[in-house]
Amino acid sequence: MLGFDDCGKLLRLINGGEEKTIEEIMADFNANFPTSNHFYACSALEFLTTNPKENLLSPTQRLIAFAIMYQAYASQQPSSNPFISKLVNAACDEEAEKYERAFVLQLLGSSSTTNSRELLKQSAADYIRNFDVSSISFPQREHMQQQYCGKIQPEPFKCLFKDKSVKNIIADPDLPLGCNSNSLEFDEQPGVTSKIGSGNKDETIAGLLSSFSLEGIGPQWIRPFPPRFPVMDGELLWLNPDINHELLWDYGMCADTSRGAAVRDLIAKALKGPLVPLQQEQLLVELAKDPKLVYHCGLTPKKLPDLVENNPMIAVEVLIKLVNSPEISEYFTVLVNMEMSLHSMEVVNRLTTTIELPTEFLHTYISNCISACQGIKDRYMQNRLVRLVCVFLQSLIRNKIINVHDIFIEVQAFCIEFSRIREAAGLFRLLKTLE
Repeated sequence: MLGFDDCGKLLRLINGGEEKTIEEIMADFNANFPTSNHFYACSALEFLTTNPKENLLSPTQRLIAFAIMYQAYASQQPSSNPFISKLVNAACDEEAEKYERAFVLQLLGSSSTTNSRELLKQSAADYIRNFDVSSISFPQREHMQQQYCGKIQPEPFKCLFKDKSVKNIIADPDLPLGCNSNSLEFDEQPGVTSKIGSGNKDETIAGLLSSFSLEGIGPQWIRPFPPRFPVMDGELLWLNPDINHELLWDYGMCADTSRGAAVRDLIAKALKGPLVPLQQEQLLVELAKDPKLVYHCGLTPKKLPDLVENNPMIAVEVLIKLVNSPEISEYFTVLVNMEMSLHSMEVVNRLTTTIELPTEFLHTYISNCISACQGIKDRYMQNRLVRLVCVFLQSLIRNKIINVHDIFIEVQAFCIEFSRIREAAGLFRLLKTLE
């Protein structure tokens, strides 16, 4: 019925009888509880007000509870209120406090008299303080039942908690466990202050109401599972496996995979050797039509060096389409660590003019280029690679793709070391103009 949070809200509402008027509390009630939950909230209040001797609620809380039980259905005929019998019994209960009986009596007449409507404009605490018993006359129970309960059953909604055996399982939140409230231990002694914990009372009531249902509550009898007989030799052990298969939808079912197969075949050929111009064009056209094919073409970071050396233009297009892939950093790591060559520099140079490469990647690649030039023993191959690196660096600097000041010292030392080469001398002069 009501959850633990809703029970807490209900208790906070009826705790406001000291400061708020009944009208304000009803406004809060309607704001916190939709119409569909009115019956459940009022049923919980009916339980809390069933037996005044239980002291579940204070006097002001009881008045607010009665007000909510009536006002929740005030727009309907009194006989349509499912809790009208409860209110009539409360007004006629001779054992109850007179101010409580008078309050409920005025509630029942609040739709007909102006003075009774003023009842809702004061707080419950003010009503109790200003109550004058001489101004109230209590009618007979038969007259009240005939007036309000004539068209319905005498008790249409029977309280679910009248069974004493059920009440006995509810612990008194004001008493420690194992203690008797009538014991002499709780008689106040002179100079001794008795402090019986009641801070958890609201929490206990909220927990009790959260288990409230139209089927009532009862003790939870714990019945342990009987032990199993031991498995004898030669017997089969009965198994109850948990089979919780999750259905997975095959989004590729009935899809046209011919284009994907063609791209995979072309990539496989591109890893082994250069493609002819017609094959290159076909591969680039297929990738342009469906950029997602690049994720299913069979290329992995480990295979990238073969593609760079055999088909650098294809490698550039593939890396551009993989730039948003989670694995792009792995491709860059392989590219920066592969053996220095004309094709690898061509791929990096074209990437710099198309996409934004990480600064750390470019700095590492330039350092590897310089180290490769310094490590070559063949003078002819060394001069050729130095010229390529110098042209590559000039292109990066002129296009402002790198900040030359970040690698100034390393590039300047490289130019001085190979100053005999015309391209290195030209790069050195370019550095001087930017210094």
